[in-house]
Amino acid sequence: METKGTTNESNLPEKGAQGVNDESVKSEVNQEQPIESEEKTEEISDNAPEITTEVNIEETEVVDNKEESKEYETIDEKPEPSVGDESDNDSDSVEKEVVEDKVESTKQVFTPEDYTVLDRSALLAKLNMLVNSFAVEIIKDAVEDIKTQFYKRYKVDVAEARKEFIDNGGIPEDFKFIDEASEDTFKVLYGQYKVKRTELNNRLDVERGDNLKIKNRIIEDIGELINKEESINKTFNEFRDLQQRWREIGLVPQNSVKNLWENYNHTVEKFYDYININKELRDLDFKKNLELKIELCEKAEALLLMESVTKAFKVLQEYHHQWREIGPVPNDQRDNMWERFKAATTQINKKHQDYFEGLKEQQVVNLEHKTALCEKVEGILTEEIERPKGWEDKAKELIEIQKLWRTIGFAPKKDNNKIYKRFKTACDEFFAHKRDFYKETKEIQKNNLQLKLDLCVQAESLSESTEWKRTTEDYIKLQRNWKEIGPIPKKYSETVWKRFRTACDQFFNKKSEFFNTIDSRQEDNLKLKLELVEKIKSFEKGEDDKQSLKVLMDIQKEWTEIGYVPLNKKEEIQKQFRDAINEKFEELKIDNEERSKLNFKSKVDNWVSSKSRNKLYSERNKLSVKIKELQNEIALYENNIGFFSASKNAQSLLTDITQKIDKAKEHMKSLKQKLQMLDKAEDSL
Repeated sequence: METKGTTNESNLPEKGAQGVNDESVKSEVNQEQPIESEEKTEEISDNAPEITTEVNIEETEVVDNKEESKEYETIDEKPEPSVGDESDNDSDSVEKEVVEDKVESTKQVFTPEDYTVLDRSALLAKLNMLVNSFAVEIIKDAVEDIKTQFYKRYKVDVAEARKEFIDNGGIPEDFKFIDEASEDTFKVLYGQYKVKRTELNNRLDVERGDNLKIKNRIIEDIGELINKEESINKTFNEFRDLQQRWREIGLVPQNSVKNLWENYNHTVEKFYDYININKELRDLDFKKNLELKIELCEKAEALLLMESVTKAFKVLQEYHHQWREIGPVPNDQRDNMWERFKAATTQINKKHQDYFEGLKEQQVVNLEHKTALCEKVEGILTEEIERPKGWEDKAKELIEIQKLWRTIGFAPKKDNNKIYKRFKTACDEFFAHKRDFYKETKEIQKNNLQLKLDLCVQAESLSESTEWKRTTEDYIKLQRNWKEIGPIPKKYSETVWKRFRTACDQFFNKKSEFFNTIDSRQEDNLKLKLELVEKIKSFEKGEDDKQSLKVLMDIQKEWTEIGYVPLNKKEEIQKQFRDAINEKFEELKIDNEERSKLNFKSKVDNWVSSKSRNKLYSERNKLSVKIKELQNEIALYENNIGFFSASKNAQSLLTDITQKIDKAKEHMKSLKQKLQMLDKAEDSL
């Protein structure tokens, strides 16, 4: 019975119950690893700042090449190793073996800090101090924490610098981020840390080999105790000392663990079975071992309730190691203890197996999602984009697709590299086309800038005008032309637009202010014109008609300088003024022609004083058209005279036509005189 129990414990699989020593689980765990080697993954992760504006796919794929389990949130973390996996030789359990000695041997006391409050420069300084002042095995967590915080800040700083670069008119593809607290500096320091870790692992490999030799010697020493002729108590004490030495010795090479423990357990069983040991002492030892193994069974069973499958699987490794360290239990309990521990191990292994089977199924779904995203990007490549806004809209759409890509987990291992390459190629092609487009449109944008600057000059030249209707039409035309001009370099866009908008606003604000107060001003103008009507009515001509005429002309000029009156009073007040002043002109005995000239001169003088050049132009055009019409009319009359001279009754017609010709010529002469007045007025402006 005792031999049977020995066989069960000695066959306890290094990777947990049911062996867990087949390659299936190990291969599944490897599928969780990034595509590249561990060293390569760290380098890629170090070069993965997160971009909030335009993102190149080389900067986005890194997230997909990291372990995606919720258990790992730092940049360099890796999946839980299998029970007995060789990677465990580099795990925390290895470092725990020497960390206490290192802590005591180092002169400086290492105290973890809150690295979340430090900027990148401070983090680099802290990393430099840790790497050069402390043993590598006691700063591992601190270094990885610094790494995580450094890249969080690096991503934010890169995003802010990129945004500032683009806001200042830079092309996104030309952006480069360089500063003193650079990523290259971090990589150098982190590389020094990794070199020290490698040196530590090499030293531990040598120590494991030495530990294997020592443990094999202890097994031999236990076997030799059987042949000693000493008292039971002395022999048992020597056995206890050898067991204590066994426990104090560190780890051995992984590939020797199973055989070493089988030999050790077998030799210990022989000692218990063939040495005539004191039964009471032996039973007490067995009872103590039984209590320890019951406690381990309870701990293993509690792992079934742990939420993280991978963490439970890792803790189970440590329990198996403790199980091997504990000695035999009473023969009648050996099978029960082993079966209980084995049952818990089997269930944990099954959950672990199911977990990775689920990952396989999810990876197939992930491949389908990633394929759809590739097709979407490739579809964008086929679209014809002719305007900058179209490129920007598509770039934003592509960035959103890249963000979505990063949220999707791994594809199956055989497809992961291929689908990533397909996606990256499509994204790179899009941004290459976008760069080419902007290079071609740079010259066009410069020309557009000059056109818009010309519109700004025109808008500013009109801003002081008070010819509300005509100037409003001019501004509307300028604004229409502005919209028709294409984009300009982004760094000038806001400044030029503000300049144009300011000129437009200046005019329209004045116009709005003018028309907001027009009613009150019209009432005031009505009062002024009524006063002028009364002034004319009370006017008494003097002995000098020319002097009296000048007074009347001044009153008429004053009338024209007064602005608008309410529309419903316009005709009435105009009639009162016309009747009153005509009555005074009659008293002066001035003919209508002379009076017309005087009125016209008064009107022209008023235009000159108000600098209304447009009104002068308009009046000049009217006079020119009228003179041309009179010339045509005179030519027609003169041509018709020849026809009428042959007629018997032509004399009366000839007399009438001759009078019309004379009247037209006289009128044309008067118009030409007015035209001369306008020419002189224009010269004076």
